[in-house]
Amino acid sequence: MPPDHGHGHTHEVNFDPAAAEPDPHAAVSRLGRPFRLGIGGPVGSGKTALTAALCRALGAEVRLAVVTNDIYTTEDADFLRAAGVLDPDRIEAVQTGACPHTAIRDDITANLDAVERLEERHPGLELVIVESGGDNLTAVFSRGLADDQIFVVDVAGGDKVPRKGGPGVTTADLLVINKVDLAERVGADMAVMLADAHRMRGELPVIAQSLTETPNAPDVSAWVRARLGSPEAAAPDPGSR
Repeated sequence: MPPDHGHGHTHEVNFDPAAAEPDPHAAVSRLGRPFRLGIGGPVGSGKTALTAALCRALGAEVRLAVVTNDIYTTEDADFLRAAGVLDPDRIEAVQTGACPHTAIRDDITANLDAVERLEERHPGLELVIVESGGDNLTAVFSRGLADDQIFVVDVAGGDKVPRKGGPGVTTADLLVINKVDLAERVGADMAVMLADAHRMRGELPVIAQSLTETPNAPDVSAWVRARLGSPEAAAPDPGSR
């Protein structure tokens, strides 16, 4: 039986691994504002490291800024400032005070306010990266906040992660499998992981990378350039997909 919450109706349980909760916010026109890119994924998957890599790779050619999300701290913003990947004034920190998906999907006000502050301080921004706090496989961005979204998983979580599905894995515009240099050490089978990722995602792209080996995330950077319509856009190396 579907669960009854005691208020006169029931909710069907949905076991579709590609299904996300309804987006409470409508997508807004891109005219006159920077492109907003969401980066989400589990705790420790490498979201902040990827954000830093994109800042290093794109900062000289794209006017960009970053919003980070943490539950109680500003740790990710502090890391980016200490790494010197952007002018500190181009980094805003949001403390969600609740599950991270709340601030990227359900009530996006704090993140929109942070984006607006960056736009006011830096007219002419072309790209704002919004990094979610670490969350689970269901965490996706509202299209009212992010135009495109990257979901990051890592091999240390096990090669079974892509086949577990969840809308983060199955519906994000790009899935990044991170820390592939650790696969052998943690017993992750990359062939299985990549095959499962492509099977779960259909035609949606998958990039496997090691930021230890390629610190500027060249394939993900190329994907972002293409989404921005940059004339320097190039297709990712087929060997990484």
